Amino acid sequence: MAKLYFRYSAMNAGKSTSLLQVAHNYEEQGQQVKLYTAVIDDRYGVGVITSRLGPQRQVDTFTPHTNFLDSVPQVACLLVDEAQFLSTAQVQQLHQVAQVRGIPVICYGLRSDFRGEPFPGSAYLLALADDIEEIKNICSCGKKATMNIRVDAEGRRIKEGEQVSIGGNESYLQACGRCFYSGAGA
Repeated sequence: MAKLYFRYSAMNAGKSTSLLQVAHNYEEQGQQVKLYTAVIDDRYGVGVITSRLGPQRQVDTFTPHTNFLDSVPQVACLLVDEAQFLSTAQVQQLHQVAQVRGIPVICYGLRSDFRGEPFPGSAYLLALADDIEEIKNICSCGKKATMNIRVDAEGRRIKEGEQVSIGGNESYLQACGRCFYSGAGA
């Protein structure tokens, strides 16, 4: 039976690296996969999944208007990067792709934003996913990182603003809960 998987972590834990490895493993066995990333994530170009380690791949994008029930062909596996940007309806569609069409769907994303607030897509993935896995990362203090801190160009913490601001290592730090609340992480 196919499942909907949600693999989440704080920033910089290797989610995209893991996704690219899973795609490689399927393709090495002669199986077709379909990969998506959010159209708004243009850090390395639109429609590009890039690992901080270097590997990258051109993929399809999803927008708020993408209907996965209409756009996913019959493949061995569907992989979604930046899954926190999915709408609640899209998470329901992906659950249906797994449950009804029998295609495993593996989503990778953040659980919460820089304020500790859940992303709507992540909240629904936590509710509907058949399998949930945390990808571990560490805080600068050495504890397990579970939170994200947004910083400005000078490295000062930003505590207010829009939920979505695309950025990488220059804009975000991973932190444990203690450092997140004490401000020690930034």
